[in-house]
Amino acid sequence: MEAMKETVEESLREMRDTFASGRTRSLKWRKRQITAIYEMVKDNEDKLCSVLFQDLGKHSTEAFRDELGHVLRSATVAINCLDKWAVPKQSNLPLLFFPAKGKVISEPYGTVLVLSSWNFPISLSLDPLIGAIAAGNTVLLKSSELSPNASAFLAKTIPAYLDNKAIKVIEGGPDVATILLQHQWDKIFFTGSPKIGRIIMAAAAQHLTPVTLELGGKCPTIVDYPTISKNIKSVVKRITGGKWGSCSGQACISVDYVLIEKSFASSLIDMLKPTIRSFFGENPKESGCLSRIVSKQHVQRLSRLLNDPRVRASIVYGGSIDEENLYVEPTILLDPPLDSEIMNEEIFGPILPIITVRDIQDSIGIIKSKAKPLAIYAFTNDENLKTRILSETSSGSVTFNDVMIQYMCDALPFGGVGESGIGRYHGKYSFDCFSHEKAIMEGSLAMDLEARYPPWNSFKLSFIRLAFSEAYFKLLLLMLGLKRSK
Repeated sequence: MEAMKETVEESLREMRDTFASGRTRSLKWRKRQITAIYEMVKDNEDKLCSVLFQDLGKHSTEAFRDELGHVLRSATVAINCLDKWAVPKQSNLPLLFFPAKGKVISEPYGTVLVLSSWNFPISLSLDPLIGAIAAGNTVLLKSSELSPNASAFLAKTIPAYLDNKAIKVIEGGPDVATILLQHQWDKIFFTGSPKIGRIIMAAAAQHLTPVTLELGGKCPTIVDYPTISKNIKSVVKRITGGKWGSCSGQACISVDYVLIEKSFASSLIDMLKPTIRSFFGENPKESGCLSRIVSKQHVQRLSRLLNDPRVRASIVYGGSIDEENLYVEPTILLDPPLDSEIMNEEIFGPILPIITVRDIQDSIGIIKSKAKPLAIYAFTNDENLKTRILSETSSGSVTFNDVMIQYMCDALPFGGVGESGIGRYHGKYSFDCFSHEKAIMEGSLAMDLEARYPPWNSFKLSFIRLAFSEAYFKLLLLMLGLKRSK
């Protein structure tokens, strides 16, 4: 550990010296680094798909869709838009401040720490890295030890492509994270669970370091069957993909549970069963189309959730577990108790509870009874229900008639609220996430008042000047009013 402490201190020293040199403020340097990330991913597509399969059993199609493709798109957007993002924003000051001028400039925080997650170890490492570089920071990336092959790839490959005096990668587990959090950073970006998020935030508070916490939560999906019955096949496909298609449900934005009126629940289940087989084969365990659970510890956690007798009694599909091969079968539950553990913590696995309500409007009360989720999904064409969801619930995002696509849209901010996270990123929002917006005001010496009485200090002179400006402003408004009345 002493050697690791020295490595961290040396890395921090070098990154701070690099930032102080001003090199990272150059837009040309930033674009060159982001282009290098793009080239790194393109040059190593096969290797990346291989490490993602080794760590999580991800099929190459899933790996490209959710990780590589996402990074390539994020890098392309940053390269193409960086000049526009970095332009100072001119402010229209009130006439009260005439003839002063104002603007807002985005400046980098300095040296930032990015702590990434294991479930999307490439995209959740490189996407925040792109935002931090775009804003002009130096960055230390700590990848997750639970995806060791992806972590080793990043630690070995990033220094070969990027400026290793400004961008560094450190591997290790909680002990290394603890060492990192003992140091002062200018910004910390963390993706993970609310439990660890609290630890990150407490450590950051010691130095008043700003944080972005991308956490999770129980993302509900409302199915208003009567209003979308004509498109129910599409709805079922999207729920199936949104629950089991991305890392076998080990995603913060995956469908956590479904809310539907009791009279339609059996129809939904009857359609989900063949759709699961269509997507993942008659034997998902052997099909190679379903990601595996990340570790035995996580398999045991999911097993514990299912072994609650009341929950086990609600299984209507699946339920088998192979701990040795890190496999949990796609599972559907019908009305597990709302006070059970599985309905009060994020499932983060291939288990889908279906909760029935008498009236679909009652689903809003269930959502409000739980912590604010990262996302709410609702399949409905009822405008009144849409309005109620937007006005009566709070969540990181709301998506109507689809699932998870909000994450892929760079034009929208991605982030949580309350226990599902703090801050937001993606596209321009990533640039803003890693930038401090500094207000600039430029006054004028052309207009001032002379002090006739020595006791009057400069503050009083400024007050007189403001009062004069306000009087001028009111006079102008009066003249405009008289002119209009004529």
